[in-house]
Amino acid sequence: DELDLRASRRIDRLLHRAHLSSETTMETFDLNFNPSINTKLIRNLTSCRFIERGEGIFFIGPTGTGKTHLAKALAHKACRMMFSVAFYNFRDLFAELATADIQNKLPQFLRRLLIVDLLVIDDFGFKTIDQLAAERLYAIVDGRFRAKSIILTSNRAMTDWPGLFPDPVIANAILDRIAHTSHQIVIKGQSYRKKLQVKKDED
Repeated sequence: DELDLRASRRIDRLLHRAHLSSETTMETFDLNFNPSINTKLIRNLTSCRFIERGEGIFFIGPTGTGKTHLAKALAHKACRMMFSVAFYNFRDLFAELATADIQNKLPQFLRRLLIVDLLVIDDFGFKTIDQLAAERLYAIVDGRFRAKSIILTSNRAMTDWPGLFPDPVIANAILDRIAHTSHQIVIKGQSYRKKLQVKKDED
């Protein structure tokens, strides 16, 4: 009982540090709502072996198709398997990097982003990236390359990603590293939220 209690408390701490709720899990996601979702691959990824191998995952598709839920669900499962996780919205990540720089805490913040087992960046490519943000992103991606996992969600197709960066050289360096050992999961179809609303209206 004491060991179970310690494990439960450690999981709670990991979830708290990752800013993950207990509601957004794989158990609460309907894998059958969208036939474009590769359910076999998703179930394989829940083993979290991709973290042990330092592999990444891209969830790409329109708004509302479940990308963020799946990213959070895998992050939640990782915490339950005792992996450390950091979850950030794309825009908030760079805002926190800028704040850390002002407060002379940038090295410490970057160190945490480099050593955490799984880094999740939600809504990647929300807007274009300036040179300073691109350099910081490169430091994160390069430091984690082949050693630590990254999950990205994005509404933009990967072919649009180079245009987000001011410098094609650093864009190619970043994209080459994050795509090198990553699983690309493209989700098509209608919004899951809209589907739920339609069903609710019908009821």
